[in-house]
Amino acid sequence: MFLNQFLFFAAILFSIGVYGVLTRKNGVLVLMSVELILNAVNINLVAFGAYKSDLSGQIFALFTIAVAAAEVGVGLAIVLLIYRNRRSIDISDSNMLKG
Repeated sequence: MFLNQFLFFAAILFSIGVYGVLTRKNGVLVLMSVELILNAVNINLVAFGAYKSDLSGQIFALFTIAVAAAEVGVGLAIVLLIYRNRRSIDISDSNMLKG
């Protein structure tokens, strides 16, 4: 397979993720869209690493996966706290996060 096929697939995933972040009001779906964006970045890192015959792309992808896991943990904790207080995970109603 060629490098441009991986880059095209990652661009499609990234576009779907950005669309999901900008249009969704559900907190869990926004987190899933951010995960799509991070997975698109991982595909790019691994594809360029394989293209250059270097392991640095895969190492950076592992760090990105670790950051994504931390982001999901913190994000889900925030969504759960919003749900406990408001009985809804609609992020447009979450003005309680203001100081």
